[in-house]
Amino acid sequence: MTVISTQEFVANQNMYFNMAINQDVCIKRNEGMFYIRYNPVAETNNYLCFEPDDEFYNSITMEEARRKLHLLVDRLYAKK
Repeated sequence: MTVISTQEFVANQNMYFNMAINQDVCIKRNEGMFYIRYNPVAETNNYLCFEPDDEFYNSITMEEARRKLHLLVDRLYAKK
């Protein structure tokens, strides 16, 4: 484990990021420490993709929302 100061990290970020691939790197700041850990990204893109549900099909369009909002604002100002 390598412990460095924030000034040292700022001066040599790439070096410490490369170092974090093989070992733990800690940045000491005041009373605490930040840990830099390397986590490789998987080659396959396993992104979550959800199918539209009933809420999606029951939603309103932006134009319909804009029209309803204008009616609401008109009613609020009509009360004054």
